[in-house]
Amino acid sequence: MSFLLRLVVNAVALWAATRLVPGVSYAGEPLPFIGVALIFGIINATLRPLMKLLTCPLILLTLGLFALIVNGLMLWLTSSIATSLGIGFHVDGFWPAFWGALVVSIVSAILSMAFKSDTENTIVISRG
Repeated sequence: MSFLLRLVVNAVALWAATRLVPGVSYAGEPLPFIGVALIFGIINATLRPLMKLLTCPLILLTLGLFALIVNGLMLWLTSSIATSLGIGFHVDGFWPAFWGALVVSIVSAILSMAFKSDTENTIVISRG
């Protein structure tokens, strides 16, 4: 999936969380919301793998449920960074972050499947 499409998928998933989860809100114009999606994408690409590695024993012990907590913390961190940059995205606490991350994960997975390119599913056989 291209970077731009991934950014739009993240933006739509985050927007869905602001509409469905009390405590996750955005006040502002639509264009700066792309900045929130960019912050969220950078955090998920850099910090989230490290957090999952460090919490691997807890994730295994809880049969993967602790990964939902890690996702919620990443959304909460996104809120903190966006607020410090003056972008109107805000998460009120841990539980809204937890439920918001769950909504973001579900919406993002559905949209990613819908926009998956055909070339990702194609097997190329080379004749040598």
